[in-house]
Amino acid sequence: MASILIIDDQPEILRVLTKVLEGAGHSVTEAADCKRALRYFAGRPTDLVVTDICMPEMDGIEFLMRLREAFPETPVVAMSGGGRIPKENLLGAASLLGAVDTLEKPFTAEQVLTAVERALGPP
Repeated sequence: MASILIIDDQPEILRVLTKVLEGAGHSVTEAADCKRALRYFAGRPTDLVVTDICMPEMDGIEFLMRLREAFPETPVVAMSGGGRIPKENLLGAASLLGAVDTLEKPFTAEQVLTAVERALGPP
């Protein structure tokens, strides 16, 4: 199965996504912020990144732009529950910047697994 880096500042989201993805046989690494995730990824790239968009310090859009510069082939699934900017706008921007799929919070385990399967492509 795939190695997946999950980035979200909400511990409960990290916990749920890890449980769902590990339950499907994937290896998961968690990061609570994008700066930490970039440092981790630079030393140990993964097969897929699943990132929240609305986070403090560095948001998911900036993370996606930096990841695309250094690792353009890495698939990314962007997720958002919105905030000051409607989630549809945030997820649309993430798609324009290269996210291969998006998830609107709240989401189901089935939606997560489907997005991951689409992002990873055929086995």
